Amino acid sequence: MNPFLRHGGNLDAARRAWPAAPEPWLDLSTGLNPHTYNAPRASDAQRARLPLREELVALRDAAAAAFDVVDATRVAPVAGAEAALRALPLLGLGHSVALDPALYASHDAAWRAAGARIVAPGDDADICVVINPANPTGAVTDIAAIRALADRQSARNGWLVIDESFADTDPEISVALWPHPRLIVLRSFGKFFGLAGLRLGFVVADQQVLERLHAAIGDWPVSADAIVAGTHAYRDLAWIQQMRLRLADESQRLGTLLRAAGFETIGGTKLFQLTRSKDAQRRFDALAAQGILTRPFQDQPDWLRFGLPPADGWQRLAISLERLA
Repeated sequence: MNPFLRHGGNLDAARRAWPAAPEPWLDLSTGLNPHTYNAPRASDAQRARLPLREELVALRDAAAAAFDVVDATRVAPVAGAEAALRALPLLGLGHSVALDPALYASHDAAWRAAGARIVAPGDDADICVVINPANPTGAVTDIAAIRALADRQSARNGWLVIDESFADTDPEISVALWPHPRLIVLRSFGKFFGLAGLRLGFVVADQQVLERLHAAIGDWPVSADAIVAGTHAYRDLAWIQQMRLRLADESQRLGTLLRAAGFETIGGTKLFQLTRSKDAQRRFDALAAQGILTRPFQDQPDWLRFGLPPADGWQRLAISLERLA
């Protein structure tokens, strides 16, 4: 399969496909915050030993406070939201899953690999998966609709999984704070804080789910560096608030730039813009030849997704877009 259709961030494949492209590459394919949080690293002593229980608890408590979760014991750290969604099918929660396979493909792949039966959104299933905001469209599911889904799943002893990997920019859409016994919420750290390489995420759920998760992933689910960085970052409320405002402004700027270049913006979040154009594949190739990687989609060949460029990447992107004409 074309590696660029599977997920973003395939810079190694891009370098092989366009060896003459200028370095460094401008990777706009992932939807990560380009303004990386200046997080501290673990000490040499922390790296030399296994993480302590009290350190994991401090990380958990900091994340719970950031998510407005009153009972911090409902929050469990994992090695990224991707690790969480891959682990869920192994917890024995059910055999049928309602999801939209056109959205973030890892959910569909994980459940299929576990032998689950995939049904359409809205159909009865043991597990219902909703990505909110959706990736790649950015569509937001109404809180009332999520409440109705949660109650429906609870009534049939099922589960509702909400992937909130892109929710940090808009905390008002999150349902992580709900103490609903049949609700499982996935959160990402690396996207909002621009530290995807740390591999840190969280599962917010009832104890029966977290006990199964703990049994599946073990006593040390995340690294010392992830613990230190995450604990510090989630306590930095001033940075979080300022970054939300900055990303909102830059998202509007990106949309304006793309529309001026002839793209139709059809969705997105504050971390990426989804566009449509009749010659999207040609534009993807032309940008890649200039060292700019975007995100194409197999089932929607007229779509391209653009993440936000770093501060020194705006002019380069603007010039490259002008060359597309």
